[in-house]
This record gives sequence, C-alpha cells and structure tokens, in this order.
Amino acid sequence: MRPDRPVIGGVICLAIGLALILIYCNDNSSAALAYPFTGSNLHIDLATSGPGVPGALIFTALGMLFLVWALIAAFVSQISLLFHREDRMESIFDRHRPSSFESDTDSESIRWTERNHEG
Repeated sequence: MRPDRPVIGGVICLAIGLALILIYCNDNSSAALAYPFTGSNLHIDLATSGPGVPGALIFTALGMLFLVWALIAAFVSQISLLFHREDRMESIFDRHRPSSFESDTDSESIRWTERNHEG
C-alpha cells in the first residue's frame, strides 16, 4: 500500500475546504503590531454562511480521512519493509539484462550498418 495518492487527495480536499470557508467568509480580521510585542494582537473572525458551510465541512472531513488513511498506509509500508527487506534486495540483484551490445555479433552489426547505407 503506497501512501502517496491518499496524501495528494487529502491535501486537495483540505485546500478545497479551506477555499470554501474563505470564499464564503463575510466577517473581518484585524492585526495590530506594537513595539512591546506584548501589546500586539491578531484577531481572525471567520463567519461562513451559505453553501460553503456544508461543502467546507464535507471536504475538510474527507481530507482528514485521506490523511489518516495515508498515515496508516505509511506505517504499514514501513512495517512491511522490516519483514520483507531480504526478499526485495534479492529481487533487485537477481535481475540481469545483457546489454544490446553483448547479444550482437560483429557480423550482424556490420550487416545492419550496410543496410542503412544501401538506400
């Protein structure tokens, strides 16, 4: 199980959910910076109304489910590597493909080049 596709789906769904919240937002926000940083404040007030509310809730929940699925898939993938590491290494080393130059003989390559120049 690979966790890359659920992560992509989760990030896309969370982005759509956040975009719906911000698009249908009808309240204000403020920020005030002061020299003693204890006097600085940030006030974010998000009030979303209309069709953005159920859409944002659905896409945010779906994105969170995708990310939980990706986290579980990543754990399963890493645990399976612990138990099957030797098999994977052998499968990498067992593959040996002769290069195209080893399988060709000199006479065949000479005939091929002669055919290309005949034309």
